[in-house]
Amino acid sequence: MTDQRVITLAEHKTEVFEAIPATTADRELAEQPEIRNRLALRWLAGDRLEVSTTSHVGVITLDSVVVRITPKLVGGELGVLHMLDYTSGTSTLHTLPAPRSMPTGGLHLRDLLCLLLATECEGILRSGPRRDYTRREDLLPALRGRLLTDRQLLRRHGRLDHLECRFDEFTTDILDNRLCAVALGVAARTASDTAVRARARVVAADFAALCATPPLDAGHVATVLSYHRHNEHYRAAHHWALLLLGAGGFDDLYTSSRHHGEAFLLDMNRLFERFATRLLREAAAGTGLVVLDQVAHSGIIRDETAGRTYTNLIPDIVISDGRSPHAWRRPVDIKYKMYADRKLDPTDLYQTFLYGYALSRDDAPTACILYPGPASTPTTTLTIRHPDNSVGAHVNAMPIDVPLYLNTNDPTRRRDLLETLLGQLTSNMRAPA
Repeated sequence: MTDQRVITLAEHKTEVFEAIPATTADRELAEQPEIRNRLALRWLAGDRLEVSTTSHVGVITLDSVVVRITPKLVGGELGVLHMLDYTSGTSTLHTLPAPRSMPTGGLHLRDLLCLLLATECEGILRSGPRRDYTRREDLLPALRGRLLTDRQLLRRHGRLDHLECRFDEFTTDILDNRLCAVALGVAARTASDTAVRARARVVAADFAALCATPPLDAGHVATVLSYHRHNEHYRAAHHWALLLLGAGGFDDLYTSSRHHGEAFLLDMNRLFERFATRLLREAAAGTGLVVLDQVAHSGIIRDETAGRTYTNLIPDIVISDGRSPHAWRRPVDIKYKMYADRKLDPTDLYQTFLYGYALSRDDAPTACILYPGPASTPTTTLTIRHPDNSVGAHVNAMPIDVPLYLNTNDPTRRRDLLETLLGQLTSNMRAPA
């Protein structure tokens, strides 16, 4: 792979770039449904390429150009990695000195993953790769382990020059190392940056000498991995490996093409929703409040003619002081939109007002919208008023400063931030009637 021209644009933008001829492979890639629904690539006359982005960020590699889509609101691509790390619950990135000292400038999201993977795997090699006992069956010239008598009689009756054996072998050819090896192989073949690709190749060669590298079902591997004192130091490497292979544990978060390396896109709507959910759970820990996400509420909107539920209400979050029907509740809708710079969309307002009216237990129903934005952005408080001017419902839209929460590691300062956020959601949202 040679270094290619890189074009960069932000989310929700449309730009036209000159001198980018289309190949048949490029057009086929652009028409794949998993790509077309998230990124529009349209070739115009004169070898011009029109790129229209959505809320997906990442990179797509064409024959003549690399298209890089960057996030606007979360602190760049390294901020996205911090969000993935925090949302996954592993929290490995903040303990790794590499992101602060590695040459990350200019690297797109996928190359950053490759670099972090290579860095973690280098650490594994320095500390010593793990070995474990693995059950093997093989035809050997001398007995090792247990003789498989039924197989020996069926296949080699009367012959003792080779024996059918089952034995345990203490080896590095185990799943922990195989996952690293497969992901490093992908990084070594597909990283766009020359230095990252070279670094990954060196580490990939070392891991290939430790174990076989057959194709892996990364999604299945993610479900069977477990950690203990013998392999805890693999956790971070596995985290980045699974992200690179598109199996980081979130449904509908990743988009990848049929061949590793052509496209790596992440849905910032989904990621921000999961980030905000985990942040609220962290804030509510030890307070007695419960943070419920994506819970379907039936029986609220009913078809009285048919005598059944017409549709369910599924707010992103409900903060509650219990699970009973009479518990105090505050619905929260999470929107990855730039509401710090513009008015709320009417559809979002209507939806959130309905959540508040149907689910809130306040005297005047109250709901909240959370969106990414600077901490200095003031809360927007909206009311629905009756003809007599009395308040019927409240909606408060407030920002989450993603970089602020990601970069605050001091426990006291972080606790203060979380208490403030939870207080705004639960106590300080209600506007005066």
